[in-house]
Amino acid sequence: MSSHLKLPIDSLKLTIDLNGIDLPEVPRLQTGILGQPRAQSALEFGIAMPNPGYNVFVMGETGLGRLTMIMNHLETLAHTRTAPSSYAYVDNFDNSREPVAIELPAEYGQVLSKDIEKFLDDLLENFPAAFESPTYQQKKSAIERQFSQNYNAAIDIVDKKAQTLSIALFKESETITFAPIRKDKSLNEEQFQQLPQAERDIFHKHVEELEDYLSEVLLELPQWRRAMIDKIKQLDSDTISLAIEPLFAELEEKYQNIDDVITYLAEIKKHLNLSIADYLMPGRTSDARESAAKRLALNELYAPNVIVDNKLESGAPIIYEPHPIYPNLFGRIEYVSDQGALITNYQKICAGSLHRANGGYLILDAEKLLTYPFVWDGLKRALQSGRIEIESPYSELGINTITLKPEIIPLNVKVILVGSRDIYYLLEEMDAEFNEMFRILADFDSYIPRNEKSIQGFALLMLKHAQDSGAKPLTRAAVKSLIEHSCRLSENQHHFSAHIKDSLDIIAEANLFCNQTQHAEIDKVHIEKALSAREHRNGRLSQAILEEMLDGTILIDTEGEAIGKINGLTVLEIGGSSFGAPARITTTVYPGSRGIVDIEREAELGQAIHSKGVMILTGYLGHSYAQQFPLAISASIAIEQSYGYIDGDSASLAELCCLISALTRTPIMQSFAVTGSINQYGEVQAVGGINEKIEGYFRLCKARGLKGEHAAIIPAANKRNLMLKQEVIDAVEEGLFAIYAVRSVNETLELLTGQYAGEVDNDGLYPENSINFKAISRLKEISDMTSDDDKEEAEA
Repeated sequence: MSSHLKLPIDSLKLTIDLNGIDLPEVPRLQTGILGQPRAQSALEFGIAMPNPGYNVFVMGETGLGRLTMIMNHLETLAHTRTAPSSYAYVDNFDNSREPVAIELPAEYGQVLSKDIEKFLDDLLENFPAAFESPTYQQKKSAIERQFSQNYNAAIDIVDKKAQTLSIALFKESETITFAPIRKDKSLNEEQFQQLPQAERDIFHKHVEELEDYLSEVLLELPQWRRAMIDKIKQLDSDTISLAIEPLFAELEEKYQNIDDVITYLAEIKKHLNLSIADYLMPGRTSDARESAAKRLALNELYAPNVIVDNKLESGAPIIYEPHPIYPNLFGRIEYVSDQGALITNYQKICAGSLHRANGGYLILDAEKLLTYPFVWDGLKRALQSGRIEIESPYSELGINTITLKPEIIPLNVKVILVGSRDIYYLLEEMDAEFNEMFRILADFDSYIPRNEKSIQGFALLMLKHAQDSGAKPLTRAAVKSLIEHSCRLSENQHHFSAHIKDSLDIIAEANLFCNQTQHAEIDKVHIEKALSAREHRNGRLSQAILEEMLDGTILIDTEGEAIGKINGLTVLEIGGSSFGAPARITTTVYPGSRGIVDIEREAELGQAIHSKGVMILTGYLGHSYAQQFPLAISASIAIEQSYGYIDGDSASLAELCCLISALTRTPIMQSFAVTGSINQYGEVQAVGGINEKIEGYFRLCKARGLKGEHAAIIPAANKRNLMLKQEVIDAVEEGLFAIYAVRSVNETLELLTGQYAGEVDNDGLYPENSINFKAISRLKEISDMTSDDDKEEAEA
């Protein structure tokens, strides 16, 4: 057995030395994110670039700290930028269906709102009191008196003429009646009826004359009345103007440099005559309910609806929208039910994330953005046009859900999409406008190169998180365990996993065990306990498979020898967990020319990469053995007791060794398990999941009893990926288990069979009694048999 292929203890796991690393008691906050310089520089460039179209797509898997990096960088940058304008919607008095947008300096939104509230309170105090003042009442009485004088003078003229005709004139309110006079007394109806008919007829005639005369005299009465009403209106207007002028003067002085507010105050001033006449004239009831109703009515007319009011000290806004449905992103208009009808006004306009992020940064999840209808097209429209328009996308479907058309607001925002590689390339392929709007790609690596700087950065990040999250402090041993676990996640001794969130979760879980044992610090034992507990939680299926192997339900031999049978190493991935388990691979060989039949592929269980691996076996057999004669072979390969889909080529080395065993009738030691892929020249190539595969086989061997003969064979290229559990390393150290690293098929065959594989000489021949010599002899024999069968068929 080739002892030089056996891996030493120190190569089975990375050993971290933190002695030369500075770990301060109070860890400093790092700038940027650990080990992502490319992504960070791209993000910084995209954010700094002011030109349109330089929005950023942050690409990578979840758990890489993408959102953390973006938020940390933006929070540092945002404070250096000026806070953008605030915006409010107000009523458009000419067309209330199209509310007007007012642009205000930062922090002026609530200031204006409070000033208008005070203004309305002052109005309620001034009115109707202004109409009840002696000055107003005197002027109004004078106007009314002038009208009465004109009216009374006209009536007096008619009265004098009536007296000459012995007729009395009576005026009650605006009703005028006539009665005959006898002996200086006017007659009532009964007395009038006692008069002779001739006198009554004369009276009626005179009354008609008087009425005609009255009409003639009062011909200008409507004009007098109109003049009086106009004068009173003018008086009211002058009174209102005089009362509100001081109120407006203060506001106009305060907002003299804000054009939109000055314009709006001018509109309020013009509109106040109507509203004061409607709500604040004398004669209204003045109880509390009525006063509240007046206040509410004025509020609905004049109070600004502040949709966004940025703070000066915050600088540019940073908004992360976790639920980017259309109303949440672009704003919405709410409704209230009034006697069964849905009504709305400018006060019901609600801001969206685009409004809040305007002048700053908007962070969105790309997958969610594409999930909700109309949102992607709406976002593109807003970015291309540079404006935010609150509209209902459903109106295109014939569903009219909007009654207002608010004025558009200019948009200046940097959008940062966070998504996976699949979504990025899908958008790039399916949407021609995507690259025009998202010109910057910040690509996150899935691993971090391990060096002294990154070790220190990783350690500081762990310490800082423990401090910030309220967990107990981490010891150096605990930090070392976290680093080793991160390298195991990345399956590489030279890399950390960029899935930093996983390590942060382990700290939280270890803190629970630390609190339960009442320790002052989180130590290595707590980290290992958290990892062990996590494995136990997710280990039901792996335990069930192990028990089936032990009771013989799943046939796996771990001792003895067998021809055409080998233990392959596989990884099963279910949900968020993965575990290794050995699988028996069997091969049969018989005369014929069907070639190598992959039973998994024939049963449509073998996926493309697995099928490719099996096809490579034919290439290896032809290259190594069939240079002097045609390759004619019939063989079947199966992964036994496998009832699901199989993918990957990591079983191809085991399949080839099993095939050669069946071909040469050379027994394979069942205490070995093999993983690795091959090329057509017999070189062994690296595979994934190497730690789980070894540990899965180790668990079975340990359960059956380690005797020092069990071993796993892996590709030499996978040595850098080894981050095995301590129990495996201890068993290797005690000589109870071994791991071999191979570079070629021949090395593997020699380990599995204990026989010499044989190297080809200058004449292209293998040494006698070598495995390869047996293989070539057997293939020639089969080839000759096939040729003889062909000849017999031809002669027949």
